[in-house]
Amino acid sequence: MPRAKESFDRLHPCDFYTPEELLVEDQMYTVYEIARLLQGLEPDAEIDEETEAVLLDWAIPWVMNNADDLVVAEPPADDAPGYYGLRRPTDLDDADDE
Repeated sequence: MPRAKESFDRLHPCDFYTPEELLVEDQMYTVYEIARLLQGLEPDAEIDEETEAVLLDWAIPWVMNNADDLVVAEPPADDAPGYYGLRRPTDLDDADDE
């Protein structure tokens, strides 16, 4: 149910990190690690599954919204997540060769 803005003590800007602010250029991250980083946690922070599910609700749209600035790598195994990283100018040079 919607609530009146006046019912909140304080409102904050809805700012998200840019990929450059969040990710290290030469590293690749799973969406689970990105979810933690978006909340100011370490990528390997231990969190419960319920919290992780909520964080993923933020991370997946963030990845989609920033897709032009990211590259993706195949998962290392069929049951593993893919990896995302900052797109560097040289990352896709050989993509046309495939």
